[in-house]
Amino acid sequence: MSEDGRVRVVEVGTVRRLEVGREGVVEGEVEVERGEESAGEGSVRTQGRDMEEVRERLFKVGALALTDPELLGVLLGMGPRAQRLVEELLGKSGGLKPLLLKDPLELIAQPGLGPARTAQMLAALELGRRAQRVTERRPRLRNPREIHGYLSPLLSALRREVFHVLCFNPRNVLLADVRVAEGTMNSCPVDPREVFAPALTLRATAIVLAHNHPSGDPEPSKQDLALTLQLAQAGQLLGIKVLDHLIEGDGKYVSLMERGFFGGEGEQGLWTAVGGGGS
Repeated sequence: MSEDGRVRVVEVGTVRRLEVGREGVVEGEVEVERGEESAGEGSVRTQGRDMEEVRERLFKVGALALTDPELLGVLLGMGPRAQRLVEELLGKSGGLKPLLLKDPLELIAQPGLGPARTAQMLAALELGRRAQRVTERRPRLRNPREIHGYLSPLLSALRREVFHVLCFNPRNVLLADVRVAEGTMNSCPVDPREVFAPALTLRATAIVLAHNHPSGDPEPSKQDLALTLQLAQAGQLLGIKVLDHLIEGDGKYVSLMERGFFGGEGEQGLWTAVGGGGS
């Protein structure tokens, strides 16, 4: 203890504390770090209470009640060093989504983050995606809105463009969802042979094309439109109808079928004519 009564921590580690409550003796840990000065036992208890309050809200109200920094804090640690790391990560990145779009190697190089914490963040993100996925093994998807609901958890917060092919039977039952290409932040080369290979193998009668725009803007580019036309023409030769091409953005999507790109009579007309399943 220094002359002014403040406690100086000289080693990185944790401070153990015991509290006696209605449920007996409760042991907890509070993170401390080299060279930090604490205003005595009170500051350690304050940090512990903050951590417990966040966890209590998480358990009682749910994760939606927590802010982005609090959620990251639960994941990375609630000690003072971890809290500063969370603030720095969100501040430099401009928010949660830009942070999660960073390359893993860039995250690993962030001081205080490293491989273990980066792996925790990426694993938590993927768990969230999988939890939102359609639970049916072969869901029936009957219109672009339902396709978007299926795809959004899969394609959101990706750092690169990816191209998916969804294969359907005559009743709009999804036979397979295949990622056939992966590109960069703003492009994704697609081989038409790879696009139709799953549909031919499964004897699908129709397919839906889909890809994401990591920028968050789902507006199709000229290249997107040209590729869609090329694949639709190839599908005609193979007897496989290209129902739609969805471009996924930040919670939004563009359906080329809804925009009349395929020359149909709109959403209901095209899906009913080809899928035959109705609603």
